[in-house]
Amino acid sequence: MPFDNGDTRYRDPYIGVSRTKITPDPPMAILHPFRALRPRPDLAERVASVPYDVINTEEARALADGNPHSFLHIIRPEIDLPVGTDEHDDAVYTLGAANLAAYSASDAAIQEAEPSLYVYRLIMNGRSQTGVYGCVSVADYDDDTILKHEKTRPDKEADRTRHILAQRAHAEPVMLTFRDSPAVAAGIQRAMAGTPLYDFTAPDGIRHTIWRVSDTDAMVEAFAHIPNLYVADGHHRCKAASLAAAEVEASGGATTDEHYYFPAVLFPMGEMAILPYNRIVYRLGMTPPAFLEKLAAAMPLRPARGNTPRHPGDICVYLASSWHEATLPVSTRATVADTLDVARLAEHILEPILGIGDPRTDPNMYFVGGIRGAAELERLVDTGKAALAFSMYPTSVAELLAVSDAGLLMPPKSTWFEPKLRSGLLVHSF
Repeated sequence: MPFDNGDTRYRDPYIGVSRTKITPDPPMAILHPFRALRPRPDLAERVASVPYDVINTEEARALADGNPHSFLHIIRPEIDLPVGTDEHDDAVYTLGAANLAAYSASDAAIQEAEPSLYVYRLIMNGRSQTGVYGCVSVADYDDDTILKHEKTRPDKEADRTRHILAQRAHAEPVMLTFRDSPAVAAGIQRAMAGTPLYDFTAPDGIRHTIWRVSDTDAMVEAFAHIPNLYVADGHHRCKAASLAAAEVEASGGATTDEHYYFPAVLFPMGEMAILPYNRIVYRLGMTPPAFLEKLAAAMPLRPARGNTPRHPGDICVYLASSWHEATLPVSTRATVADTLDVARLAEHILEPILGIGDPRTDPNMYFVGGIRGAAELERLVDTGKAALAFSMYPTSVAELLAVSDAGLLMPPKSTWFEPKLRSGLLVHSF
């Protein structure tokens, strides 16, 4: 058991229960092999689905139409209930658990007999990204061995926690990153020399390949020398895993230690790519010439040579059918998070010129993932759905780690990670 030697006591922040964690000095990451529930190889492409949080109910219903094997029936179970059913209705959580149980009992699924680790490679547009698929510890999340950079919302935490508890499973992995490790890289290469368990190209053109790690102990040992992991994508799933573990612990309902762990794909930072997270503003509150005059008074402004910025600190601005380029002034504020382009945009344009005080909650702005491209920004403005769009330079992985190391949070929607992990390939039950 990971919490039974009495070395370090800490107070769970969510309930009045103390846990005990073996904590080396300095703290190091725990990588935990697990007995995966996984699809039969010939059905992997049909089972694997996009994550729950990149689509809405209607999109999930369309994607799963005609495919009873789709994992969307488990992570978006409202698609099997009458149209209009609230996705937070009690029936949704009950049906998600029933759908997972039916899948687990069917001949479409394989339950691994022994705990394993895996290597997961994604290839998108010719670029590969390869990491280790295993479980990490909720204790590492709670004590900041796994560092965060994003504030979570209680409603989304509660939703994912209910799914985890109803299903007694973590159905989808989170995406973590860490500073590159030669030992981990060597273990990945050894695994990739073998025959993959899965190798398919999804309908969106992204190729997914998974191998089993042959030397599990060596990979666990390699991570025992990594001091910190960083949440890249999946903050709400991490928090929900911690909340669910605390609830299982408090209820005395655990029969094993598996509720202390949740699945993650851990990518060396050198493998990661971040796309920009762009912004639109619905109402300008002034004429386009007046806005451009205010902008030019605040920072260098010039006609754009394209629709995406080419250098950190630059932004491209679209309004009235024209692109402009500006260089953001440096921040007058103190922290490393304030140096991010998205923070400088808020400090020098959103707040003083457009009156947008909190981008997280202000109804006058919205965020557009970089995967949609600058053409989507043009479409939104040209069709009158928005008045103004900002095309951003992407936040770097190094900036993400620097903000996390400082114990700070990034502004909302600072990073868009692509490609996305597929759900349903390796499920962790407890």
